[in-house]
Amino acid sequence: MTTPVADPTNGAAPGEPPPPWLEELPPRKIVEALNRFIVGQDAAKKAVAIAIRNRWRRSQAPDGIRDEITPYNIIMIGPTGVGKTEVARRLARLAGAPFVKVEASKFTEVGYVGRDAESMVRELVDAAISMVRTEREDEVWPQAEQRADERLLDILLPPPPPKPDATGSEKVFVVGPSGGAQPEPVDADASRQRSREKLRQLLLDGKLDDRDVDIEISPQNYPMLDLLQQPPGMEGPEINFVEMLQDMMPKKKKRRTVRVPDARRILIDEELKKLVDMDDVVNEALDRTENHGILFIDEIDKIAGERSQSGPDVSREGVQRDLLPIVEGSTVQTRYGYVRTDHILFIAAGAFHVSKPSDLIPELQGRFPIRVELTPLTEADFVRIMTEPENAIVKQYQALVAAEAATLEFTADGIAEVARIAALANGRMENIGARRLHTVMATLMEDLLFDLPETAEKRFVFDGARVRDRLMAIVTDDDLRRYIL
Repeated sequence: MTTPVADPTNGAAPGEPPPPWLEELPPRKIVEALNRFIVGQDAAKKAVAIAIRNRWRRSQAPDGIRDEITPYNIIMIGPTGVGKTEVARRLARLAGAPFVKVEASKFTEVGYVGRDAESMVRELVDAAISMVRTEREDEVWPQAEQRADERLLDILLPPPPPKPDATGSEKVFVVGPSGGAQPEPVDADASRQRSREKLRQLLLDGKLDDRDVDIEISPQNYPMLDLLQQPPGMEGPEINFVEMLQDMMPKKKKRRTVRVPDARRILIDEELKKLVDMDDVVNEALDRTENHGILFIDEIDKIAGERSQSGPDVSREGVQRDLLPIVEGSTVQTRYGYVRTDHILFIAAGAFHVSKPSDLIPELQGRFPIRVELTPLTEADFVRIMTEPENAIVKQYQALVAAEAATLEFTADGIAEVARIAALANGRMENIGARRLHTVMATLMEDLLFDLPETAEKRFVFDGARVRDRLMAIVTDDDLRRYIL
């Protein structure tokens, strides 16, 4: 229902540590955390909260039975735009768990052109590695910055000549008032240290940002090796030949002239690679994938129904049978090692307008024992969606307008009018749920956002009358509404 926003702190306020994993919280607290971003759909929130809490309960179980406790996978049933994907995505983000959304309609039966079902497990592993690597880099970021600054100071303040001059003193570089390094015969060690500290302060204050420096960097990849990459739809064995060849190739460095901020960023990246143990990252990521990963399979209703003997539906039942062993629990080979899917939480979702869950093959039905129905959104729900969540659409537009040093306000009747028009458009056309609010708001705000940089007015208030004046001509025109809203 709501557009996710990157949240590296998992919902924590700036300066505060991120909250504990939701698995350690009681289900009621998990639902309260989801309520901060998602309106309604209490049945779905309750189901996923229990599933997440069961993971913590499983970790507390005796070793003899722990592996026998498998997750109860969930299938969400409801029309588009009611929050199926957002419930799963927001849950994974708050819990700090690896999460991947895939569309069942993109998979095909073995032997047909398309993606194989095991590729979603590989994507989950990649997401877990990216997540763990980011966490490790955040831990050593201050140390990497310090090391990069020292290397950059060595470049900005080269070492003195190895031999003394005729007077018996050495020449060192002393930073002058303009920030330039000037040679001056002085006592080497003490003066050099003073110059280095002055240069460090200039660097931290950003007064050297316009200077160019020469640095040596290692190439990130080899263009010719890109030809060895697997083409789309041909996912295969998890031996990464490109990475193997890159490791075997000689580490040739090249010199580049860049600005000081760019050089600092490049050096920080190099130091992060040295400080982060990728073997530890991979081990942690594989463990997190197996025990905390969440795979969201969308559009599962598109592979349900009677198997057709011709046309694009020929592989529907074949896709189900390919998905079955993964959901049941199997071992998938990835480029980082083998991954067991026994304890990955699978959440499937579909509108099921034409088909129904019972049209899936019985074996796959049995692997999704928890079924929850998400209710269509009403006009009253739209009002709540626009105001209650922390990332409500009205708050998003207010932030966009504030970037131009202006303010945006919506009165209660203005919000009600937007909700009424969105509900009306959903009723007369295809019901796309809360996504209709984005189309209505985009149309409403189009002229304002276009003229905002040049307009002298810096305060905008949208009440019911102003919303009607802007949108009613579109709403009453059937042809125009079909294309605009």
